Amino acid sequence: MGTISTIGLDLAKNVFQMHGIDSLGNILVRRRLRRGEVLRFFETLPPCLVGMEACGTLHYRARSIAAFGHTVRMMPPVYVKPYVKRGKTDAADAEAICEAVTRPTMRFVPVKSPAQQAALLQHKTRDLLVRQRTMQVNALRGHLAEFGIISAAGVAGLNQMMTLLHAEQEMLPEPARKLFQEIVAHLRALEQRIDDIEKQIVAEHRASSVSRRLAGIPGIGPITASAIVAAVPDASTFRSGRQFAAWLGLTPKSHSSGGKERQVGISKQGDSYLRRLLVLGATAVIRLARKENASRQWAAKLLEKKAARVVSVALANKTARIVWAFLTTGNAYNARSA
Repeated sequence: MGTISTIGLDLAKNVFQMHGIDSLGNILVRRRLRRGEVLRFFETLPPCLVGMEACGTLHYRARSIAAFGHTVRMMPPVYVKPYVKRGKTDAADAEAICEAVTRPTMRFVPVKSPAQQAALLQHKTRDLLVRQRTMQVNALRGHLAEFGIISAAGVAGLNQMMTLLHAEQEMLPEPARKLFQEIVAHLRALEQRIDDIEKQIVAEHRASSVSRRLAGIPGIGPITASAIVAAVPDASTFRSGRQFAAWLGLTPKSHSSGGKERQVGISKQGDSYLRRLLVLGATAVIRLARKENASRQWAAKLLEKKAARVVSVALANKTARIVWAFLTTGNAYNARSA
């Protein structure tokens, strides 16, 4: 029996499927492992290449297996699927992973450290609370409208809604008044929790020199800068700024055939959270920037012939390329060169 050189590991909740081959491609082992058996198996195995699909528990598994001397490579599931020959089984998936991880053109996912995962957890929790706050505001506005209390949308509308509710609360039935007070109390608790998390993010942003310098790019603030630092541990894995922007889903999706080039809307693939932050930042640059800068001038010229939202995405695409150049070279942002 030869030596295992490559293993494809199909992750699951309780049962894990493994497919191992030698350097010539001969199948040496196919077996299922329970959750508690995975680390014990790799602890006794000589160092080899281990491939896995990106999923929720991937980074923890990758760090644990790499601690035994193995080389761990993680791949997006969409890149592994073409190697599945037929059917959908754990054994077929593990075999496809084992084959895909050896391909020279395969793209891999960098392993995140526990600190980077903790930073991303702050952003995900904040994003969850912001969505819950939006749901609460919309519910409160709709319920008040049923009693004839109408307010505008947005932050200004929220302040107006609070003022109207306080002024008209004596006109409301007692059960409705109590429920409105509970909704308002919950809304204020959400706002306080969001503020606390944002203070933590800003504190970590100020402690990171890379994050502080990223914030010097127009359209990038402390929230976006810290999210980029946590989500992109190594920008050199992208060959160019365009590839980085494509990973964020900010580049047009090609649909070409027969020599005819055709591009549709942006692909919206990759990290949706970073893409949303960059688009919102680009929108702020277009609408709220008071001083002239390179991004503002470039966007102003594009606004003459394109819609504002199209320009926002285009500016976010450009910002992503600037971020990649900054992360790979370490140079400070220069508005004139940008």
